[in-house]
Amino acid sequence: MAKYLFKTSPIDLVNPSYDIVIIGAGGTGLSAALQAHELGASVAVFEKNEALGGNTNKASSGMNAAESLVQYDHGIIDNKADFYKETLKGGGCLNDTEMLHYFVDHAPLAIDWLKEHEIELSDLTITGGMSQKRAHRPASMAPVGGYLVTGLLKSVEKERISVFNQAKVTKLLQDESKRITGVEIAGPDGRRTVKAKAVILATGGFGASKEIIKKYRPDLADYKTTNQAGATGDGLLLAEGVDAQLIQMRFIQVHPTAQTDGPRTFLIGEAVRGEGAILVNQAGQRFVNELDTRKVVSAAITGLNEDGAYLIFDQGIRDHVKAVEFYDSVGLVEHGQSLEELAGKIGVDAAGLEATVAAWNGAVEKHDDQAFGRTTGMDRGVTDAPFFAIHIHPAIHYTMDGIHITPETEVLDTNGHEIPGLYAAGEVSGGLHGNNRIGGNSIAETVVFGRQAGIQAVKYVRGN
Repeated sequence: MAKYLFKTSPIDLVNPSYDIVIIGAGGTGLSAALQAHELGASVAVFEKNEALGGNTNKASSGMNAAESLVQYDHGIIDNKADFYKETLKGGGCLNDTEMLHYFVDHAPLAIDWLKEHEIELSDLTITGGMSQKRAHRPASMAPVGGYLVTGLLKSVEKERISVFNQAKVTKLLQDESKRITGVEIAGPDGRRTVKAKAVILATGGFGASKEIIKKYRPDLADYKTTNQAGATGDGLLLAEGVDAQLIQMRFIQVHPTAQTDGPRTFLIGEAVRGEGAILVNQAGQRFVNELDTRKVVSAAITGLNEDGAYLIFDQGIRDHVKAVEFYDSVGLVEHGQSLEELAGKIGVDAAGLEATVAAWNGAVEKHDDQAFGRTTGMDRGVTDAPFFAIHIHPAIHYTMDGIHITPETEVLDTNGHEIPGLYAAGEVSGGLHGNNRIGGNSIAETVVFGRQAGIQAVKYVRGN
């Protein structure tokens, strides 16, 4: 899919005031902007980076939802109660249950809303910790993040919603009653003040901020990150400036499969494992249920005390994960016409790898993984040459912690009171995921709570 080029508005066209200002032009901010605009509000989006899309661009697996029309079209009978329970379990039962209920109930509606905007997610895959194929993705099986951003930007452009890049919000403005009244922004041509009746923080997390990570999780200070360079916690700093409350600040997720060998770190999406790939150690042996939660799989890889591990897959699996084409194009994928040839290239025991793959293929055929109890991502074995491998290590991927919000996305201050006119959604907020995010839930969160923030901000504006 060709890259969609969205033309941002020149900074000198910023109006003196808007109903709603949205900070951040990733999936959350764009969803909030589109929803608020559709409800009749005047909206502006400010993005500090030159490029739009933020971390959403890097998402590759899918968007989780249960009881969706897409699932029924694929013959999958699912239920929201299981989705809720599995997400709660995956988060160590530390999730905000009211937020989680709203999230689960509104995820299939978000799939429908996207379809109305010609962003159709009609294929399905599965992610770790889920019992059903809930991760919705494009029919092309392309990475979901870029597809979502492209589609949202097309709708934003069609609706003539103003998006300003290289426009960093440096301060939230309040009146004597602590009500939000606008923002200060800094751009290439200087600073200016913009009035707003409501502000939505959609700035993403802080996975690329060594300083914040070291403050809350010094044990992760030396880990590489899959995040884009702009994920530096700006929204947290803005929120703290108006006495907002931060919660669960130690809950930082390490993703098990990232390629960290070069100067740039690449996320290897969960869909590779969801479509059948396995993980092996230097002896060529499996060592974990590859589709357990990210926390468990990451710990198992680290516990090897080896140089990471290898994802092993074949042409059949590759055909179902189009992101592999990109991984290969940037030199991350090793090839072998046989497992023995592949083992030689990656330096693992050939006999061990051949025996492991044979055992795995037998488990897939019987749908019975006695070795590690895997029950999902077993639609196909590793059978069709050529065979492939990607060297992986765990890397910082997602910050579950952040600004304390209500299910209505209202920001709470350090006394637990709502800050009038301030909303937050997406990775900048905390509470939804507990201590471990399930793959596919972040993209769902961007749309579900991005829309919610837009709706609630409009409701607030109408009442004031």
